[in-house]
Amino acid sequence: MNWSFRFLLPVFISAIAQTLPAQVPATLFQEMQWRMIGPHRGGRTVGAVGVPQQPNVFYIGVNNGGVWKTTDYGRTWFPIFDDQPTGSIGDVAVAPSNPDILYVGSGEGLQRPDLSVGNGIYKSTDAGKTWQHIGLTDVQQVGAVAIDPTNPNRVFVAAMGHPYGPNAERGIFRTLDGGQTWKKVLYKDDNTGAVQVVIDPKNPNIVFADLWAGRQGPWENGEWNGPQSGLFKSVDGGYTWTKITRGLPTVEQGLGRIGFCIAPGNPNRMYATVDAGEYSGMYRSDDAGESWYSISNDGRYWGRGSDFAEVKVDPQNEDIVYTANVVVWRSEDGGHHWKDFRGAPGGDDYHRIWINPNNSDIILIAADQGAIITVNGGQTFSSWYNQPTAQFYHVSTDNAFPYNVYGGQQESGSIGIASRGNDGQITFREWHPVGVEEYGYVAADPLNPNIIYGGKITKYDKRTGQVQNIAPEVVRSGKYRFIRTAPVLFSPVSPHTLYFAGNVIFKTNNGGMSWKVISPDLTRSEWDIPASVGIYTTPALKTMHRRGVIYTIAPSYTDSNTIWCGTDDGYIQITRDGGESWKNITPATITSWSKISLMDCGHFDNNTVYAAVNRIRCDDLHPHIYITHNGGQTWEEKVNGLPGNEPINVLREDTKVKGLLFAGSENAVYVSFDDGNHWQSLRLNMPATSIRDLVIKDDDIVVATHGRSFWVLDNITPLRQIAQQRLTVHNAYLFKPQNAMRIRWNMNTDTPLPQEEPAGKNPPDGAMIDYYLPANYSGTVILTIKDATGNIIRSYASTDTPYAIPKVNIPKYWIRPQQILSAQPGMHRFLWDVHLAPLPVPPAYPIAAIYSNTAPLTTAPWVMPGKYTVVLQAKGKIMEQQFNVVMDPRVTTATADLLRQYRLANQCYEVSKTCLARLQTIQQLLQKEPNSANVPAIKNLQGNNAIGRRGVNNENTYHALLQQSRNIMDMLEEADMPPTQTIELAVQQLNTNFNRLAQQWKAIAR
Repeated sequence: MNWSFRFLLPVFISAIAQTLPAQVPATLFQEMQWRMIGPHRGGRTVGAVGVPQQPNVFYIGVNNGGVWKTTDYGRTWFPIFDDQPTGSIGDVAVAPSNPDILYVGSGEGLQRPDLSVGNGIYKSTDAGKTWQHIGLTDVQQVGAVAIDPTNPNRVFVAAMGHPYGPNAERGIFRTLDGGQTWKKVLYKDDNTGAVQVVIDPKNPNIVFADLWAGRQGPWENGEWNGPQSGLFKSVDGGYTWTKITRGLPTVEQGLGRIGFCIAPGNPNRMYATVDAGEYSGMYRSDDAGESWYSISNDGRYWGRGSDFAEVKVDPQNEDIVYTANVVVWRSEDGGHHWKDFRGAPGGDDYHRIWINPNNSDIILIAADQGAIITVNGGQTFSSWYNQPTAQFYHVSTDNAFPYNVYGGQQESGSIGIASRGNDGQITFREWHPVGVEEYGYVAADPLNPNIIYGGKITKYDKRTGQVQNIAPEVVRSGKYRFIRTAPVLFSPVSPHTLYFAGNVIFKTNNGGMSWKVISPDLTRSEWDIPASVGIYTTPALKTMHRRGVIYTIAPSYTDSNTIWCGTDDGYIQITRDGGESWKNITPATITSWSKISLMDCGHFDNNTVYAAVNRIRCDDLHPHIYITHNGGQTWEEKVNGLPGNEPINVLREDTKVKGLLFAGSENAVYVSFDDGNHWQSLRLNMPATSIRDLVIKDDDIVVATHGRSFWVLDNITPLRQIAQQRLTVHNAYLFKPQNAMRIRWNMNTDTPLPQEEPAGKNPPDGAMIDYYLPANYSGTVILTIKDATGNIIRSYASTDTPYAIPKVNIPKYWIRPQQILSAQPGMHRFLWDVHLAPLPVPPAYPIAAIYSNTAPLTTAPWVMPGKYTVVLQAKGKIMEQQFNVVMDPRVTTATADLLRQYRLANQCYEVSKTCLARLQTIQQLLQKEPNSANVPAIKNLQGNNAIGRRGVNNENTYHALLQQSRNIMDMLEEADMPPTQTIELAVQQLNTNFNRLAQQWKAIAR
């Protein structure tokens, strides 16, 4: 463990740490599951490739979203890389000679302020079903992977290297044995990487590569280009290389990145986008790259050349060429004239083009918005609104029910999405933009969830859809500095107080109608230049204008006058008087340009703050977490248990349990049960992706990823109980359930959305009952639910068998898998549907189905809100916990009316149960005494079942009353509303008919 202090004082040890082992066994929370809620709006994608032999199959590599595959031309996409340790992808390549062989270069192949890095090269030999890491761990970013068209073991990798500092593992690498060994075949120095490599499709000994000496700075929008950039050619398979200069700009003229392509039909024809200041433009070669000439300097075709730099030639026609930029452009005359091909106002920002060599009408295009496919030469395209790869910087929630989740989405705008959908899933119906820029914080008014603030800075009214700019400065004066993400958040103590920050903190108490500056410039006025800047360090960097901003604000949860803040240039400051005065409390070990990514004030005292410090821009991938419990007098750095290569973006304390901490790294979520003394993974089923922010909302953790949209971990009460209690893995344990909500999971009354329509997951359907069985457990487990009077209303056992699915007239892929109480060791989450026990009848399924998650229609009443007890019996040990069933807060029906509804429904339910029992008895009698004199009378009581459940049957028979009782109960239970007079009369008539029938049965039974 690495400790650091501002002053030397005794180390604070939390009481919780003394009651827990260093690592809590993950088996105690193994069945907790993250759920992805969306949105399904694609994010930045730079890896894109298709399979020529299988024209319906394509792969994409998402910058922080892993690798995805489609087998239906982009109608649906599914992830194939989620079990790997990184989600940052720079390129995906398929072996032309064997489509089962894939290579993936991790580390997004772009130089941007919000980038993430990877950990080398991966290979699959079964079309993405399984993966193997095959080296180049320290390249961090891969610009391109090129596979020999005839030999899948011969591969070239363009390794960009560290984006924020020098390193040796960069340049062009080659393997001749499928990745078992790699050789660096083109290298200039520790500052020059390779961003592209291409093999001549007709002569694999000819290889072209672009070296790019690009470097990102430790401050936002700081970047440099080095002296070794240029285009290189090898004619001997990569053993020797020659730099191509004829006709191309020089480094002295500003040469940076070059993007190029070879015409498959005529390799002598090449095209390039060249980023070189005033010499930038589109270039062409007609002699296999030996010499070049400019064909256009129109910035629409090559602009932002360090970001896009993609050209592709039609495989059949060397004069048809595409260039990807803000818009995709197409030329049919060798690049002399261009026509728009694909784009939209605002800029889709395209990065990669793949054209099927066997059919040039089939094109895959990857963009900042995701990936799209055309099969008709661009007349129509598939959608990127089916890819949950949105990139968020921050996340917040509101106080509505269900709560909404908010964030600014990189490249697209903003999102407000419900945490649960009324129709069983979270679809396009549940989200909408909220008027905030793509980088922005979003903050819903805690007193009015219809009003949303965010960005720099706007106010959005959900009711009207209107957006108002409420920035504290209308015309920029130069006094205030902002970068892409500026803190916007409400005080947790004073709900009318909204904070906003640039280099100073602004405060408003009237919704932005007026603002007050409550701090001076809190950033560094002097700074050191990190060693990572290296050869680009100059004296001018120490005298440049101030660039730091306030990157995070942490208002106190207990005192409106205490505010903490952190800057992206490495300062932590505090005010105890609402901003009248500020004190610098930065730990001595936090150096210049160590970004204070996010801070969270302690929930239980006013002297605690948790700080996530991200130093990736200083070429430092180590995690850094700083904690103080005495107002910043002393600090501890607590990273024990965290991987050494995962910078931390966010750190939060639980809202209900002191010292229960959650951290988000560049790859996963982590938990500490002892105030940061020990950390362990909470990744569970989540793919590896950059966790940029997380919040605790009630009993849930809500996460903003930078490449996989929003995720929710429902019901963290087991984690809270682990932190609070001395749990042992040697004994069975029943966790105390959270309040169980009586809520209708799917209220759709129409036909279902097609299963191909993308959707996020709803919370689990029912009361979550969590229990743990020790490693050596064997035997039966029994779970019972009791009402407040001690009556058992539901019982389950691990020996239960699944119900039989009848010959239904629907595909069985709609049906929800059945859950059987588990007797396997470990933690389990079992769902009680908050109903009485179902009738012993064949299941039927509703019209409002959810793909693979459609529960049978209920045949028993909802239970009433109130107190319940769950009892777990495990190998002679009996454990009990009480919990409450609470009503959907949107329901305003009086308790008395709900009780009246329940009693009526229960009367119908009891009639149904009795009818079923009588019918079973009748069937047994008829089989036992088929010639009895009572047979005609018994059959009259039995009645006719042929008419079916939904038919009209007015007979006073058991079949008829069974049908009537179930139908009436369904009508009573279809809404949480007071029963109508009509339905009350129907129940009365049902009881009258049932009593009459009971008398007839009694007479015969004598």
